[in-house]
Amino acid sequence: MASSLQLIGAACAAFSSSSAKQGTPSLVSFPERRHGGIRFSRSNGVVSPIAGSGCRRSVVANATKVEASATATKTGHELLLFEALREGLEEEMDRDPRVCVFGEDVGHYGGSYKVTKGLAQKYGDLRVLDTPIAENSFTGMAVGAAMTGLRPIVEGMNMGFLLLAFNQISNNCGMLHYTSGGQFTIPTVIRGPGGVGRQLGAEHSQRLESYFQSIPGIQMVACSTPYNAKGLMKAAIRSENPVILFEHVLLYNLKEKIPDEEYVLSLEEAETVRPGQHVTILTYSRMRYHVMQAAKTLVNKGYDPEVIDIRSLKPFDLYTIGNSVKKTHRVLIVEECMRTGGIGASLTASINENFHDYLDAPIMCLSSQDVPTPYAGTLEEWTVVQPAQIVTAVEQLCK
Repeated sequence: MASSLQLIGAACAAFSSSSAKQGTPSLVSFPERRHGGIRFSRSNGVVSPIAGSGCRRSVVANATKVEASATATKTGHELLLFEALREGLEEEMDRDPRVCVFGEDVGHYGGSYKVTKGLAQKYGDLRVLDTPIAENSFTGMAVGAAMTGLRPIVEGMNMGFLLLAFNQISNNCGMLHYTSGGQFTIPTVIRGPGGVGRQLGAEHSQRLESYFQSIPGIQMVACSTPYNAKGLMKAAIRSENPVILFEHVLLYNLKEKIPDEEYVLSLEEAETVRPGQHVTILTYSRMRYHVMQAAKTLVNKGYDPEVIDIRSLKPFDLYTIGNSVKKTHRVLIVEECMRTGGIGASLTASINENFHDYLDAPIMCLSSQDVPTPYAGTLEEWTVVQPAQIVTAVEQLCK
């Protein structure tokens, strides 16, 4: 293992020297918040009194169809999500010779979902390293490589397999910067496919966000579009902290036009997918599309939901979330994670701690059932949140 790392470092040094060169439907109305008999409205977090006792909030529904990413420009090129991940990875490998990839079949096979296809031929076997089927070994190897100055990316063939490397991710990757007194940084990216939807059975349908969120020193992000997949990949590689990038197996073939010019997204910012006034819906990953499907039905029913893709699972972007809560006063969380101890539970706690006074109704959270994911497709579908459930929850929240 030590000799492998020395060879990688030598190859990176050599590479470094050579690379120096329609109508709006009627809306459901809600009562204004009252304080001491005076009515107030909130806009962008600013509290102001409403003139006249009979005035009501004027809300205009945004019934416009929201695309996969509001940030994509008119000019650019179309990529599938897995191709966008590869493009971001390839750009960073071109930019920084210290970036390398470890994992099972990441080399000449190109990865289980082809995210690393062609990279071994371009950069060689030392920078795109095929490993044995031993997640604990190659994850620990990545931590050691990061300690020596490299910037490794670990691919889990399936995120569920990374449970075999939990010790390395927790006790080494997450804590070494602290336990070494700041002598070491661990700029490592851990990424791979996960989620429910392909009849892969219980062991291959894991959502590990809830497992990893309690590890100190780890950042977590979840991509949902080709645009943010590439931007988050590049940001994760450049971060000095260990980052876990969650990818959903059902989103790999999602296509979107992304900019030709280089861009890097923040690892700590949420995205407002659809602005609205009546209720804040917080979601991420595949559930973004279930929420947007439900939003179309809600608009036709006269509701105006604000949809936020939180993207950053740790830490939460409480600035964006808070401003939305101050505006809508109602919160629905939609996740594919398990209900017990999931991201939704942590998010509920954070909102209650920071924005409780702005809430006009208890926070609702829709999560996957606390059961192993069934293999049968119809049963599998029943275990995760569906758009009709989201519509019903919003109607209950807005009564």
